[in-house]
Amino acid sequence: MTDLFSPARFGAIELANRVVMSSLTRNRAGAGNVPTPLTAEYYRQRATAGLILTEATPICAEGHGYPRTPGIHTPEQIAGWKQVTEAVHGAGGKIALQLWHVGRISHPDLQPGGALPVAPSAIRPAGQVFTGQAMKDFVTPRALETVEIPALVAAFARAARNAMDAGLDGVEVHAGNGYLLDQFLRSSTNHRTDAYGGSKENRARLLLEVMGAVCSEIGSERVGVRLSPVTTFNDISDATPQDTFEYVVAQLNPLKLAFLDVLQGTGGAPEEQWIPFDYDRLRARYSGNFIRNNGYDFATAQQAVTSGAADAIAFGRLLLANPDLVERFRRGAPLNAPDYERLYTGEEKGYTDYPFLPD
Repeated sequence: MTDLFSPARFGAIELANRVVMSSLTRNRAGAGNVPTPLTAEYYRQRATAGLILTEATPICAEGHGYPRTPGIHTPEQIAGWKQVTEAVHGAGGKIALQLWHVGRISHPDLQPGGALPVAPSAIRPAGQVFTGQAMKDFVTPRALETVEIPALVAAFARAARNAMDAGLDGVEVHAGNGYLLDQFLRSSTNHRTDAYGGSKENRARLLLEVMGAVCSEIGSERVGVRLSPVTTFNDISDATPQDTFEYVVAQLNPLKLAFLDVLQGTGGAPEEQWIPFDYDRLRARYSGNFIRNNGYDFATAQQAVTSGAADAIAFGRLLLANPDLVERFRRGAPLNAPDYERLYTGEEKGYTDYPFLPD
């Protein structure tokens, strides 16, 4: 019987088990947004997970929207990630880089030359952003020109190649959580009238072009994608999410990706407040490896895998606080609680100092 501890093959990536580390922004990069030796230690500690999905990693300077997030667009960043991959591989783990462009969820203080952030449409998100010195209101972004889109697609492909040069086992294209590709997908943030706006087919066009380019660059067997059909994070929504995302999944099937990572639920809301969405229908329409993500414990994860509802389960906070989560699951051992005060600050505190089980 296949369960959470069974090995798996996701495209070209061999997983020792079906526990996946979800992408978690930690804001610990060094100068120049370069991963540090501390970053390498953090991921090395968690290498017993079947697959690590790294923190979201900007594909270009314009893709940044938070301070101290490691990029994958300079030689120094590539070298920093190489130290991370060597540490994880040395511990027997597998690691894929999440490719990220935040779009409108940024601020001129975080953009090259103080430029406006870009988006599908010039619609200001509600809320504020931390610029490194202070919280500031989001600004109205600049709508990308149609002629700019091929360069954006090429930047995703180039970042995927950089990830391969850094020794990553694969990449996950971040098309969720209210960031740029999700902004194109959703009707609330995409009011374009060109070939990239209007119908669900047009709104999905950029994501599908990016996926095609990334797969052509490094091979689809090393490429996954993150979707979050009903999250409201970053002030985003869609008028017909079931229709939109079932279409997207149907278009992804021919690519034969390594995996699809679906974030269930509505932001950080409890399950009883989630916007209705039929994830089982999405699972039925997707022909490849399906990762479910958000709110799972051992019992619900085990049930999802053994029933075939998922091929793997992604854990965020549990793996953040329990680097040896797989072994704790095996033993039925108690779990460490996350240190929420140090999620995004504290260097090694709340990052690499969580205790392991005694041998």
